[in-house]
Amino acid sequence: MRLLQDILSNLPTISIHGTSNREVNTLCIDSRLVKEGSMFIAIKGSSVDGHQFIATAIKHGATSILCETVPTERNDQVTYIQVQDAGIAAGLIASAFYNNPSSTLKVVGITGTNGKTTCATLLFQLFTQLGYTCGLISTVQNQIGHTILPSTHTTPDAVCLQQLLSQMTEANCTHVFMEVSSHAIHQHRISGIQFAGGCFTNITHDHLDYHHHFDEYIRVKKMFFDELPSNAFALTNADDKRGPVMLQNTKSLKKTYSLKTMADYKGKVLENNLSGLVMSVNGEEVFFRMIGEFNAYNILCVYGAAVLLGEDKQLVLQYLSMLQGAEGRFECIHSKIENILGIVDYAHTPDALLNVLATINKLRKGNETLFTVIGCGGDRDKTKRPVMGLVACEHSDKVIFTSDNPRSEDASEIMKEMEAGVAVHQRKKYVSIMDRKEAIKTACSIAEGGDIILIAGKGHEKYQEIKGVKYPFDDKLITVEMFELLEK
Repeated sequence: MRLLQDILSNLPTISIHGTSNREVNTLCIDSRLVKEGSMFIAIKGSSVDGHQFIATAIKHGATSILCETVPTERNDQVTYIQVQDAGIAAGLIASAFYNNPSSTLKVVGITGTNGKTTCATLLFQLFTQLGYTCGLISTVQNQIGHTILPSTHTTPDAVCLQQLLSQMTEANCTHVFMEVSSHAIHQHRISGIQFAGGCFTNITHDHLDYHHHFDEYIRVKKMFFDELPSNAFALTNADDKRGPVMLQNTKSLKKTYSLKTMADYKGKVLENNLSGLVMSVNGEEVFFRMIGEFNAYNILCVYGAAVLLGEDKQLVLQYLSMLQGAEGRFECIHSKIENILGIVDYAHTPDALLNVLATINKLRKGNETLFTVIGCGGDRDKTKRPVMGLVACEHSDKVIFTSDNPRSEDASEIMKEMEAGVAVHQRKKYVSIMDRKEAIKTACSIAEGGDIILIAGKGHEKYQEIKGVKYPFDDKLITVEMFELLEK
């Protein structure tokens, strides 16, 4: 509970109608969560305008309204605060409401198309091993020390995010590692957070259903670095052609990592096989348990961020060499008797799928069959579907197109859009099986000793969303079950 005048003290406002000498019990962006004494924040979203629910919020007990347009008919018992941008104001006021939690934390944000979850998770694991109490905000899960909390978005809304950071300060966390999605940057969900550093992984084809143009997607990612403070660091992938662009206008300390060019944190892959990576990192030769060149980049990003946070280089490499990475990211399942390798990966963009398949093809002996089970999510970027189909068939021996999370769309239509990208001479490579469990079962039953099955697109997810309903579904669990059936 806070006084309204206290949480408004540093917020730029256009006008205030009503008294600011009142208590605020909770902050709500969703009018359905409003209680007596709440402040309702009316945000103009991409599909819904929160201003439509101001009257409803007041009926539910809201005593203050933060908005961009003040209603013509006002309630005398309610205070209306008018601001230029309610999205930006939401983060600022939530930060004030929760006593500016990020000011006492070292918060590092990781953005980019691929690698965000792995980098955030590795940093969390690394700093936990180094003896710190840490927070994690990721696609897979949120975590406060050893307490795991469910995750519904890559980056929560501004109010939930500040509340989560507040819980982390109460648990005596010193560091927080969080994924920063392009949606969160564009919608100002990270407003009010004082970042100690930001990391850029890469940028490829994704989220064009939301951003519409690739240039806009890049511009939004760059906004994160443009707004970092001068006492923070900005670490970028020098091998990504947009990597240097991210640092052009930042006020923070600029640092780079690379496998292919000169950089502050330079790596070289010496050995790459299904047991792990041997790398040279700034002249030190180290074995890591993670697989593939894409993970080599993730390792360099994490190493650079840890050193920039003041940790000992040797100790960082020592602990990094012991870590496994994030759930559902190139996660291997072995059928011991049949000698079949299953790989579950979250790859849901053309570039991520290409990276995973390229890694497998580099590591395979050549006489085994590589199966790929792949789908595309509904109500998301449709332009990537034919590209995903093309990539899967070009770099696999056999492909099974199936459903992912079709959401409100028809799964068979999504599969047809994937099929449309397949070259004529490769059309014999694939079959389409709508039922995802049946698709995985088919791949497992056809595979022979030494073969590899990539099950891509869902990774860590424990559900499949069909027509608004989330059904329990776990790619890894189903693969394990199928392997066990084969071995009976």
